[in-house]
Amino acid sequence: MRLLISILLIALTFNSCKKDITVKEGDYAFIGGEIINPSDNKIILSKSNTIIDTILLDKQNRFLYKINNLEPGLYAFKLQAYYGVEFQLALLEPKDSIMLRLNTIDFDESLVYTGIGAKKNNYLINMFLKNEEENEKILKFCQLQPEVFENRLDSLRRINQNNLQTFNAKYNTSDLFKIIAQGNIDYNYYLSKEIYPFAYYGDNEIKNLKSLPENFYSYRKDIDYNNEILKDYFSYDTFLRYHFRNLALSEHLKHSNDKTFNRGSLPYNLKRLELIDSLISNEKIKNPLLSMSTMSYLNNTKDIDSLDKITDFYYAKSTDEFDKNHIKKLVSSLKQLKIGNDIPNIDLLNYKSEDVSLRSIINKPTVIHFWSRDYKSHFKESHNKIKELKGKYPEVNFISINVDEPKTKSNHKVLLQYNYTTEGEYQLKYPKKAKQDLAINPIIKVMIIDKKGKIAEAHTNMFSVHFEEQLLGLLNK
Repeated sequence: MRLLISILLIALTFNSCKKDITVKEGDYAFIGGEIINPSDNKIILSKSNTIIDTILLDKQNRFLYKINNLEPGLYAFKLQAYYGVEFQLALLEPKDSIMLRLNTIDFDESLVYTGIGAKKNNYLINMFLKNEEENEKILKFCQLQPEVFENRLDSLRRINQNNLQTFNAKYNTSDLFKIIAQGNIDYNYYLSKEIYPFAYYGDNEIKNLKSLPENFYSYRKDIDYNNEILKDYFSYDTFLRYHFRNLALSEHLKHSNDKTFNRGSLPYNLKRLELIDSLISNEKIKNPLLSMSTMSYLNNTKDIDSLDKITDFYYAKSTDEFDKNHIKKLVSSLKQLKIGNDIPNIDLLNYKSEDVSLRSIINKPTVIHFWSRDYKSHFKESHNKIKELKGKYPEVNFISINVDEPKTKSNHKVLLQYNYTTEGEYQLKYPKKAKQDLAINPIIKVMIIDKKGKIAEAHTNMFSVHFEEQLLGLLNK
């Protein structure tokens, strides 16, 4: 492939597109459509994580919304779907009028656009679905030798590149679309290259990273770390997250004799933040990556004494006051959740709507897991896992806590729908405060408490291969 020519073309279209993405008074676009099997009557429309409006569905589950003073680019629409909260992106440019139709039971696969601007959006959703299919192939390719892997990957990229060129020629697409569509191809390709070494060698064989072909990472010189147009796009965002993990590892290994890769290492995570700060100047791209990387460390480390070291760096580099305040509260909670401390005495409700305190229901070794109506897949998988563990460990108390606003009838209905009982099931009485006190982020978090109500594990995962070892360790004390 003539990669250099492609990069030059992208640079040229980017420069010409800067005028296109300027907000012009009077520019507008319409977005509307029909939602089949809605779980709620509203759609949240946003751009770059800023909510534009909450749009209500009518009695026919349809909606229509006009965006005035349009800023051309990617807009997200989010709604409560059958399996939880789902969202997708739509590319809107001046005078577009797109109508979407989707079934919440089969969200992405059912999404179809019609109207002015539909063709480019159908192309993008089809590429999104194709990326998912190709990812399955690429994971299999990751078992191949590096040179063979690269050949297979290059072949997929050429097919996608040819399809895009045909589409652009047929429909005379805009510069903005070309940048997004080309970025999708490029950054999916780059992402696959970043993932490969860990899929092929594994974390325990990091010494073998040095055996990669000399030019394996040659594409890195073409990365645009400050692409304002792509900042909200799936492929670009996912690539950056993996890329900085790998860059940090390479730098970390220059100063370390580690033979295995510990993602929870403080020096490694600090290096990741340093690289993000040094390579990204666009705050809209930098701030979320800094926050996400910091949160990842905070939610997984057991070294409570290291929290201030990583957050001091984060506070100095991030300009997002909202995220900084959130992380300050999280750190305060995590320090209270130190192993050996008492579990916070959170107010709960049982399914008779009776008040219950968390400590009052702990009288033997206890596993606490959390669930939400917004994440039905996790809800089912976690409850099925708990059912399995109950059979293996009858001496352990298993508690399930719903973290949504307490709606006893709604939650009870969800439990009955999947044939789960309300035994051992509770709801947070005051969700906002309780989620902060227990640092419930992400939802897959699990806590292990000893029979005296002391914290044995503040942040673990019941699907981890080490989880049952943790349980047995507690039981054998």
